[in-house]
Amino acid sequence: MNALPDSLACADGGLDRSISNNELESHLEQIVEQWVISAGVERLLVLPPDHTRLFSMAGPITQWLWRRLCDRITVDVMPAVGTHVAMSPAQCELMFGDTIPYDRVFQHRWRQDVVRLGEISADRILELSGGRFGEPMSVEINRRLFEGRYDLILSVGQVVPHEVIGFANYTKNVCIGAGGQELIHKSHFLGAVCGMESIMGRAETPVRQAVDEAFDTFIRPRANVRFILTVIQESTQGTVLRGLYAGLDAECFRAAANLSRQVNLTFVDAPLPRCVVFLDPREFHSTWLGNKAIYRARMAMADGGELFVLAPGVKMFGEDKTVDHLIRKYGYRGTDAALAAVEADPQVRQNLTAPAHLIHGSSEGRFHITYCPGDGLQQGEVESVGFNYLRYEEAVARFQTGSLEDGWHVDSTGLPFYFIRNPALGLWATSKRFGQ
Repeated sequence: MNALPDSLACADGGLDRSISNNELESHLEQIVEQWVISAGVERLLVLPPDHTRLFSMAGPITQWLWRRLCDRITVDVMPAVGTHVAMSPAQCELMFGDTIPYDRVFQHRWRQDVVRLGEISADRILELSGGRFGEPMSVEINRRLFEGRYDLILSVGQVVPHEVIGFANYTKNVCIGAGGQELIHKSHFLGAVCGMESIMGRAETPVRQAVDEAFDTFIRPRANVRFILTVIQESTQGTVLRGLYAGLDAECFRAAANLSRQVNLTFVDAPLPRCVVFLDPREFHSTWLGNKAIYRARMAMADGGELFVLAPGVKMFGEDKTVDHLIRKYGYRGTDAALAAVEADPQVRQNLTAPAHLIHGSSEGRFHITYCPGDGLQQGEVESVGFNYLRYEEAVARFQTGSLEDGWHVDSTGLPFYFIRNPALGLWATSKRFGQ
């Protein structure tokens, strides 16, 4: 085996690789020995994602780190929730098991728990956006990272195609997951105005550059942050751990993103006239989260096609009361309408994640979107934001998705449809629309 570069503690992955639990624990043992025990770390903060990344393997990794180290050193956990609702005890147990006490899981409050470290200039944002957006971006990060006296911060998470930044995780988990409102708002808006179809599945994007620069300039000099990154693939046998990468800098991210592009990007032969996407109710309780069904399938959809979103757990639009209000007020009506709201409404300008999300969640009139919630959202609510409506029970009866695998099937009326069971684990596209 070739020796790893100094910046990497682990680089195990491949198209056909299936990392077992024993192999994962062996890798984690090596990482802990090198980064924690041999380094004399006494206080450790773990930054995993929340339960909306249930299949990332970050939960079991965090649980393993706790069990291995809690009797030896101080270990705290702070889920990188970004704008998401704080995790409940039940959600923590679902994600991390029942061994981590809830009082050692600290909640990130993105509007109030942050300290300002500096800013990325308006000129730099204008340059990155190609002239589309030119406001300074304040870098605010949860103060616990700097005031908690941690010797080491381990950022844990999954690298997977993402609508805002290209590929999720690495510095995003810190800067956005533990970030303040301006960094979150403006990074999302930057991605929206640059066009998500030019961003998803790309490792180098305007948002990635902005977030990496924020981290390298303002966080890296102040905190010892290192990364444990997974690459997960959905298979007929369930989710498979294809890659595990641990490192200090972008080298581990680039390796993980390269593998993710190979295993998480599905090219369909022709645009999909009908597509059905299921949202696991354990993960998805808002359209803010559930619109992954739209983001991740949009480059595969045919013009005039129909996208059905089976959303039994969705009960609200935004994770935040203010953003929920703005989604209800303006709806998913396309880029022009969202940008008009930015111009007309000061509250929208102060919450730029909202218009960014409205852009992401619209088909721009290119295909039809039908949301199929349970009792959490009523027909009038769904239709008021620009979606079509179908009751979840009716959708299940029509598509009979209970045990279906990803791919082509036939509904109860004899019409074909393409099924996606877990949109969070991939990206679907035609080669033409993706630009291959």
